[in-house]
Amino acid sequence: MNSIKLPIWLRAVLVAGLFVLAAGGGLFAYRWYTKPVTLTIAVGSLDGEAGKVVAAIAGRLVSMNAPVRLKAVETGSALEAANALSSGTTDLAAVRGDVGDLSQAQAVVVVAKAVVLLIAPPGSPISDVAGLKRRTVGVIGGEINRKVVDVLTKEYDLAKAGVVFKNIAPADARRAIETKEVGAILVVTPLSEKYLTMVRNLFPQNAKTTPVVIAIESAGAIAQTARAYESFDVPKGTLRGSPAVPDDDLTTLRVSLYLVANKKLSSDLIASFTKALLAARRDLIGELPILAQVTAPDTDPDAYLSVHPGAAAYFNGTTQSFLDEWGNAIYLTPMVLGALATVLAAAWKFLGVGHPQTSEAALDSLYTLGRRIRRAGKESELEEIEEEIDGILAAQRARANRGDENAMDDTTLNVTAHRLQTLIHDRRAMLAAQPRSAPAV
Repeated sequence: MNSIKLPIWLRAVLVAGLFVLAAGGGLFAYRWYTKPVTLTIAVGSLDGEAGKVVAAIAGRLVSMNAPVRLKAVETGSALEAANALSSGTTDLAAVRGDVGDLSQAQAVVVVAKAVVLLIAPPGSPISDVAGLKRRTVGVIGGEINRKVVDVLTKEYDLAKAGVVFKNIAPADARRAIETKEVGAILVVTPLSEKYLTMVRNLFPQNAKTTPVVIAIESAGAIAQTARAYESFDVPKGTLRGSPAVPDDDLTTLRVSLYLVANKKLSSDLIASFTKALLAARRDLIGELPILAQVTAPDTDPDAYLSVHPGAAAYFNGTTQSFLDEWGNAIYLTPMVLGALATVLAAAWKFLGVGHPQTSEAALDSLYTLGRRIRRAGKESELEEIEEEIDGILAAQRARANRGDENAMDDTTLNVTAHRLQTLIHDRRAMLAAQPRSAPAV
């Protein structure tokens, strides 16, 4: 039976429809693959500056059409930001290395370094930590600096010395100093001009009297046991140039401020985010000088806060492109699928399960019936053969009606059926002419 010929216009419509369908599918896949991913980031600081920096970066990522976007979630402090990340509320967080639960965090970048400054007011006789005996130290930041207070208390046995630490708000710090409510203040801050100006304004501005910055000489020993900290020398004249405050390089503690990601986030996603983040930093560093302190985190395996694999891949230059990552799969998948299809087809053919009967196989079956007709010895056998012929002819006609190209054509069916019917007629005549055998006695 000849295959059905569709009209030319219908074939054109089908081809056009398939083309549009393929193009639409390709466009959908491309848009899905290139769709920006939005990450939530928990951010909080006493002065609100961290939120402003994140908002500026988020806006820049949108304007540069980055593959990763930011959605800020305001928290009250770095402690709450760390807790938001550890609970799975956000994907990223701006945290301090010594604050909060960082068990689920991995570093993306070091945002800044915050220095521990222990400062006595002008004219104070305090010159070292031992001089704080039986005095009250005002702690700006309160609970955020609880870990700093603990390590200093333990290292210098300040509890035995009667030193009292009192939390004070930044707005109340100058009044507490002037009223001698506190004998010194403790503040942890980056050494940027903005924050140094805030520290200077806590004390009276007088050319003859200067605040006293107290050294933490045991900073190295503290850093050995509390790995969130490192020993750091504050350069001479950092707080004031003339006269210089401090008057010489001064040893103290320093802690890192991190942008961290949940360790469950994929390496490719964080690598893309790190690249986009540093590009945005380059564009914003003029209006946000604090971004000049952004650096790569420690990538050593024994670092205090491990680096996220995606960020490490970016900084080490080992990030993979789409083809690098999936090239082998793209190349091998068609080969594997083709080989598997071949094996399955061979097994299916060998088992003969569901294998459609071809026109040649049907014709062979009919020819086999011809040999059975010639050997038939009873009328019942001929009737059984006729039923088989009817079944084969009905099946071939049904397949022809469905448009199956393997069905026998009408001419072949008619000729073959006529020949078999003739053989059956002749065989019946031959059996009827044979003498009946006498019944057994």
